[in-house]
Amino acid sequence: MQRKKAVIDARIAAARDARGVFLLHTGNGKGKSSAAFGVLARALGHGMKAVVVQFVKSRSDTGEEAFFRKQPNVRWHVMGEGFTWETQDAAKDAAAATAAWAVAKAALADPGVDLVILDEFTYALKYRWLDGDAVLAAFRARPARQHLVVTGRAAPPALIEAADTVTEMRLIKHAFQAGIQAMPGIEW
Repeated sequence: MQRKKAVIDARIAAARDARGVFLLHTGNGKGKSSAAFGVLARALGHGMKAVVVQFVKSRSDTGEEAFFRKQPNVRWHVMGEGFTWETQDAAKDAAAATAAWAVAKAALADPGVDLVILDEFTYALKYRWLDGDAVLAAFRARPARQHLVVTGRAAPPALIEAADTVTEMRLIKHAFQAGIQAMPGIEW
């Protein structure tokens, strides 16, 4: 443990850059959005101001939205049309993503916003609703101390490369596979 402590202490001492961090939560497993909202709770505990933009989700009855909308330092935007297999309307989905991106870009350019969460955002790149180069340029141009969390499956390689921390959620087992309905407080 003494050697381990020395290694960790040396890494902590070497970390001198203080700037906003870009976190990416991707993969097929459950918990990407939940992890992002845990970061949101942590940021609020430090008095930070945050903006959440949901790109695919269209429902406004989730537990996280009900809770976080009551917090004075959060602006919450549900801007999706629903899951693509439900909408069956690529043009409508693309228009919703474009509108959500306008809100997201404004937040990313606002030095008064400490944390931006782009929930289910990777689909906007996967389905080419948004230009990946323009997105990455906006991410790079955000205020120096602003944190960014992006969630969604199938993150493209350029997004993975641009992120500071990438976590891939891997599905081992899911209650739905055993016929258990999506439950409030767990799934939404």
